[in-house]
Amino acid sequence: MHAKPAPVLGATNQGLQGGAGIIRELMKNIVILISGSGSNMAAIVRAAEQERWADRWDAQVAAVISNRADAAGLVFAREHGIATAVLDHKAFASREAFDEALMAQIDQFSPGLLVLAGFMRILTPGFVAHYAGRLLNIHPSLLPAFPGLNTHQRAIDAGCKFAGATVHQVTADLDHGPILDQAVVPVLASDTAVTLAARVLTQEHLIYPRAVAKFLA
Repeated sequence: MHAKPAPVLGATNQGLQGGAGIIRELMKNIVILISGSGSNMAAIVRAAEQERWADRWDAQVAAVISNRADAAGLVFAREHGIATAVLDHKAFASREAFDEALMAQIDQFSPGLLVLAGFMRILTPGFVAHYAGRLLNIHPSLLPAFPGLNTHQRAIDAGCKFAGATVHQVTADLDHGPILDQAVVPVLASDTAVTLAARVLTQEHLIYPRAVAKFLA
């Protein structure tokens, strides 16, 4: 069963909540997908503002879309004048149906770049192919090591002395694709998965905006 995007307060008839800013034509539109707090999304938005991406590269964060209505990152996006939308994956009968509806929502913004920032969905091959060459992800390990989930605990269990994060282009193979940037942090003897994750996250907030900026330049 197909479902319409979940309505949000102040939404248009396309299910979008317009921000205070104006989506300018002929800009390189960046659309960011989130499922939760969106801290990497926030880091990208702040970098775009502080580094004046609109003036330097005709690029802007045009929209933030989530599969969860309670994603805290949506509030941040609205406060920064960015259009938001919610599309609940649970309202669709299949992964393919959800991805088709999500593509239709994303494509309203004619994205030059689609950024996954804590979007907790495995994407279908058709979705990945649709955005081939303009789809980025960040993964909390030094790929190709530890693709998939539970990366920090796996690094600790393996006795790794270093861990980190990787920004890469997305391909049909999970957590593969050309590497755009990486950051390395030490793994301490006292580390738990939680403490290591927090250390890695601080570096994610640095390398993801940097990788996006390089991609746009």
